[in-house]
This record gives sequence, structure tokens and C-alpha cells, in this order.
Amino acid sequence: MIKGMDLSTLLEVEACGGRFYDHGIAGDAMEILKSYGMNLVRLRLWNHPYTPEGKPFGAGTCDLPRVMTLARRAKHLGIDWLLDFHYSDFWADPGKQVPPRAWQGLDLAGLEQAVYQYTKEVLTTLAQANLTPAMVAVGNELSNGLLWPTGKTPHFDAIARLVSAGIRAAREIVPESKVMVHLDNGGNNALYRNWFDSYLAEGGADFDIIGLSYYPFWHGSMEALSANMNDIALRYGKDLIVAETSTGFTTEDYARYEQLPPEGRKGMGATAELAEQAGVDMTPEGQSAFLQRLMETIQRVPEGRGKGFIYWEPCWLPVPGSQWASDEAIAYMKEKGPGGNEWANQALFDYEGNTLPALITIRDFLG
Repeated sequence: MIKGMDLSTLLEVEACGGRFYDHGIAGDAMEILKSYGMNLVRLRLWNHPYTPEGKPFGAGTCDLPRVMTLARRAKHLGIDWLLDFHYSDFWADPGKQVPPRAWQGLDLAGLEQAVYQYTKEVLTTLAQANLTPAMVAVGNELSNGLLWPTGKTPHFDAIARLVSAGIRAAREIVPESKVMVHLDNGGNNALYRNWFDSYLAEGGADFDIIGLSYYPFWHGSMEALSANMNDIALRYGKDLIVAETSTGFTTEDYARYEQLPPEGRKGMGATAELAEQAGVDMTPEGQSAFLQRLMETIQRVPEGRGKGFIYWEPCWLPVPGSQWASDEAIAYMKEKGPGGNEWANQALFDYEGNTLPALITIRDFLG
């Protein structure tokens, strides 16, 4: 079973003073996670996550040099990695898919060429550096399309052309890499059927893996996830990976660790109220139980199509200076602030960087 971790902010956390411990012994986060069964690292790539003046956007400021630094660390440890193209200068997800500033104003044909050329150039650079990824995700959480407004749903003719351009480049440059197409809301079967039926009807290029995001606070019950995975595995004949997942280990706030004024904190994404609504036990034991059940659910997907999961940002400690977005990034995205860390209570290390019991659950699961 793939037991993956998204470590895209790790360099930033380390630079801001984050330290990691296993049974009280300080260590390298990747090495610790590998000892608990991690066998894949997922890394997001933003085109140019800086202001025109060069100020970083934060959240790892995931440009190609940083991605390559983390990929080298993974390779040194014998760990495969997945490259997650966002095709944006910052976060791309179902709520926003902002074209890179260098691509804004392009028509569909121009965007299609830009996706192809950029994907080709990035993968060529990686291949030449002997850092070819095991998997390539063409876009991130594409439920509502990509490169808005041109590729926004329901314009599946445009979506198919844009995604296919990235797939075509990946097939040409790194034919040994598996290609993933990734949606969010893993418990929503109607979404997956409509999206992939429409994409394929428009002649979308073939791919290898369907990625699903599944967060229990927002994406329905585990039973809904299971039903969706069981259906689409057979309907499309593709391997499945839960490409993003997490749950909390505590409802205790971490304000004293962030050292931000109240107006500067985004606050926890997974709150006690959300946990109660979703019936989630946000304790170390509850986090472990969630992952045990998730792995069992994946293992039961028909025809062995359930290949594994990727835990999202297990190392995002609440250290001062590591935020989901800088002030400049918030202005660029035209989003409501503030910054701060919204993920620390869903990590696999506690607020002081100590391993949590969920890692033992991951390590000991025989998938």
C-alpha cells in the first residue's frame, strides 16, 4: 500500500525553527516518517509564488528549486515522489484556479500550449537532474476545472484540452511516470461520475490514476467514500489513491506557538464544532482510528484498485513565520485574510514536533 505524505511546507517549517522528535530523540522529519512506513512524498508546484518584487507567498513558497530540494532528500532516502502541478502561482483548489500571471490574457489555444510547454520544461529539468517523479498529477483538485474562467466547469471541452496538454507532455518526457487526475470531495459519487464521464466524452487523454481528496469534516462519511471508490474503480478501470486526507488529534488551540496577534491568525481549519458535526473524535486515539479505517476502506476497493493514501501536511507545525499565505499572497488571490497556520492540529506530530500514535497505526497496517 502507498503510504504517502505531502511535505510541501517542510523546508519553510524547518527554516522557521520547526524540529521533529521520535521518542524524544531529534531527527530529520523525512527519516522519521520513513521509519513509520512512508514510501511516497507528494510535493506541490506553483509557477511563480512571489510578488513582482520577489516577496514570497508563503505556505512553502513551492517553486521548482524548492521542490527539487525536497525531491532530492526523498530520493536520497529511497522514497518515491509525486509532483503535483497546480498551474497557478499559488493555491489551486475547487474554490480558486487562478491562472499564473504570465499566462493571464491567453485564450484557450494559448493556455493549452502554455500547459504543455510548462509541463514539458519542468519534467525535462527534473529528468536531467535525475529526479523523475514516480507520479505526476496534472492539476490539483480539478472538481470545478482549472485555469479559470476558460477551463471552469461546465466547459469540459476546454478542461479536456488543458488537462490533456499536461498529460501529453508527461507521456513524452517521463513515460515511466504514472499520471494522476485529482478531484476533491471523495464522498460525492455524482461529482466523480459527471466529471470523468464529461472529460472522456470530450476526448480527454488517458491517464493512470484517479486521485481523491477526503477530509471527514467536509467530504461526507467514510461509507460515502467507500461507495464512490468502489463504483469508480469499476466504472473507469483506474487505480485509485486518496491523494489528500487528514484529521485532527486535538481541539486545543495553538495560538501560543504561532505568536501572532488574534487578528493575524486564521485559526484551526478543523474545529471542535466541525468534529462534532462529522462525528469525528479529534484525539490522538481518534486520529489513529480514522487512519486504520481509511486504510481498510482503501484495501477493500474491488480488483485491488485501491492503491493507498497521501496524508496532507503532517509536518506543518505552528512555528512563527510559517503561514498558509503571506499578506502579499492574500492580496494576489483576492481572498479574505488573515494568514497564520490552520493545519497544525491535523499534523502527525504534536505542536512541539513529537510523533503521534497515528504513525504507529500507519506503520503497522499490512496493506
